[in-house]
Amino acid sequence: MIFTDDTEGALRSAVWLVNSAEEPDTLTTIADERAFLSLFPYTGRIDRDAAEVAALRELRGRLRAMLLAPRDEMVAQVNSALAESTLAPQLRRHDGIDWHLHAVGDAHPLAERVLIETAMAMIDVIRADEGSRIAVCDDADCEAIALDLSRNRSKRYCSTTCANRNAVAAYRARRARD
Repeated sequence: MIFTDDTEGALRSAVWLVNSAEEPDTLTTIADERAFLSLFPYTGRIDRDAAEVAALRELRGRLRAMLLAPRDEMVAQVNSALAESTLAPQLRRHDGIDWHLHAVGDAHPLAERVLIETAMAMIDVIRADEGSRIAVCDDADCEAIALDLSRNRSKRYCSTTCANRNAVAAYRARRARD
């Protein structure tokens, strides 16, 4: 494990949200939000309404910029996000998850909690100088983000779809040369 479980979870959640903006957009309805929350079970206030979905959709560009920024710019974006919220850090244990940090209260809107949890996770990324683990997918036709949490830094694609497409293309190119 490179990061703590809560850091990895926040990074995975942020990447999912950012990648949901790629075609086809996979965060347009309350049912899509429900699917997001089944993968990333945030606690606290969850309104499950159109306004909350809109706030999550609006957050995606900001998360993308934060995740892909050069290290010093990443610091500025993290600090800006943290300054916008009233922080009340607490260690919490719930739902079978051991002690982890909640940086804002449960009553804050979901999009704000996602932003702050992402910013807190990015603190770990910045301090460990591991920003290279977050990059745009290596598929030439894809702009989604690939999050590499592997020990050997081998993940280059955002999904198995992009990885398979590139493996097949490489195989065909090798066969054509032979």
